Amino acid sequence: MTVKAQMARFALVGVVNTGTYYGCYLVLLTWLPYIAAHVVAFALSMTGSFFLNSCFTYRTRPTWRKFLLFPLTNAANFVITTGGVCLLVDLAGFSSRYAPLVAAAAAIPITFVVSRTIMLRPDSKAPAAERVS
Repeated sequence: MTVKAQMARFALVGVVNTGTYYGCYLVLLTWLPYIAAHVVAFALSMTGSFFLNSCFTYRTRPTWRKFLLFPLTNAANFVITTGGVCLLVDLAGFSSRYAPLVAAAAAIPITFVVSRTIMLRPDSKAPAAERVS
């Protein structure tokens, strides 16, 4: 699969993931402060994102190793979106309902590069026949 096709699939998964995140965030926002709702919704949507990216975007076999490394793909995303949410809400006076959507847009390119690197990396302990190339 070409990088262009992977980028298109990544974007589609991103739309689904953003919808999942935002839905969870809005529900959690009724019980939690905005930052706690953001963190919990982010963790939940990241799990779904792993499986969608593994199976649909990169067509690789999900493994525990990749699952445990996958949060690294979102570390930059998390820092950018969390910092963005805080800046938008606390400094710019943005609504806590919409700030996550704006902040998420800035993190997309970085998340793709890191995600692609981890998801397409062969498992070093797997026999050569089982490695995804």
